[in-house]
Amino acid sequence: MRLDHMAVYVQDLEITRLFYEKYFGAKSNAQYHNPKTGLRTYFLSFDNGSRIEIMSKPGVAAGGGGAEQTGYAHLALCAGDEQSVDALTDRLRNDGYAVYSGPRLTGDGYYESCVSDPDGNRIEIIA
Repeated sequence: MRLDHMAVYVQDLEITRLFYEKYFGAKSNAQYHNPKTGLRTYFLSFDNGSRIEIMSKPGVAAGGGGAEQTGYAHLALCAGDEQSVDALTDRLRNDGYAVYSGPRLTGDGYYESCVSDPDGNRIEIIA
């Protein structure tokens, strides 16, 4: 068994789609729209086959965004090596995104940083 995709509601589909394309090399499909429910989605695919579904729908409220809460905690994306983690973290910081921690070597052996997407969702960038 393998994980096919994870999904997250976002405030602005286009800004979020562009964020993952620009910084993480995601490739997007065409937008899906269900006119009955107002649901709009994109599937963002990565070279290794993993995918993120970003969704918006009228009436879905913004979440609490806290680091410790039941449910989605973070998404981890592998940059490949420590230099790539450093470079991408610096690029995101310089472009105005929050850097919550790192880059650093964690106690369980990961080299990582933790940054924000446009909605404040946490993304771990790992080596």
